[in-house]
Amino acid sequence: MPDLRVSGRSLVVEAGANLLDSLLRAGVPVAYSCRAGSCHACLVRCLTGTLLDNKPHALSTEQLEQRWRLACQCAVVENTSIEVFDPAQDALPARVISCDWPAQDVLLLRLRPERALRYRAGQHVSLCALSGVIRPYSVASLPAEDEWLEFHIDCSRDGAFASVARQLSVGDELRIGQLHGAALHYDPEWQSRPLLLMASGTGLAPLYSVLREAIRNDHQGAVRLLHVARDAASHYLRDELKALEAIHSNLQVELIVSSDLTAALAELRLVPRQSIALLCGHPDNVESFARRLYLAGLPRSQIFADSFLPHA
Repeated sequence: MPDLRVSGRSLVVEAGANLLDSLLRAGVPVAYSCRAGSCHACLVRCLTGTLLDNKPHALSTEQLEQRWRLACQCAVVENTSIEVFDPAQDALPARVISCDWPAQDVLLLRLRPERALRYRAGQHVSLCALSGVIRPYSVASLPAEDEWLEFHIDCSRDGAFASVARQLSVGDELRIGQLHGAALHYDPEWQSRPLLLMASGTGLAPLYSVLREAIRNDHQGAVRLLHVARDAASHYLRDELKALEAIHSNLQVELIVSSDLTAALAELRLVPRQSIALLCGHPDNVESFARRLYLAGLPRSQIFADSFLPHA
């Protein structure tokens, strides 16, 4: 059976055993969340040996070259030594510069990192609490324009990071982990094409960044943004979106409550050969969005989606 070395310990595991499960069974402190290769909370660095990676494309080429792997997606097949991602050493320090509550259960958090972070509209990063909790959140700020990183955190449900977020104050420290995600983005080649942005809850965060990126690129096609929320009070960026709509004649903003979603989707009309759709939010909502778009004739190659997976 393979020998797995981590944190000065030697663990004997069954050949083919899942790395994350093996670490957790041995009591090795390792952060994890989605178990699907999406959140990147369970990063480990492979020092020696080789892990069988079932989802190598989940990481960037640079991360793979640095021998980072996702523990939830790897199997131990030979003698291997690893080190677990350590926010104190591997993440970028950042300070809280504002904590606002635009809706009862939504925290609008702004951080100033110790050094500038190069990112693209639509990407997300791992936020690391000093307690060791790591969770992925989409960046809502606009790259190279906003002087902060902005995040919209849903605190409506109990969760390890939501508990941390509720207690944050200006001046507190968090750390910013690995940057990932590329499904949601703005391509300048889309400039003349109709753009449909569909979000539920805080899935609005990356699409707000993408919308502003499209405006910065002087997008000429029609832009339609639909935000689905539990109730009217939960449309937490209402004023900001309506202000943009007032300035840009090609932008249409629709704020929809969940009870009206089915009717709103039934009335959706598209230009199938031209439209580009970006979807984000709870998996059930994203699936509903995608199904309606498919029935409306929009090719899958013109649909870009990012679901907020439930945490393990």
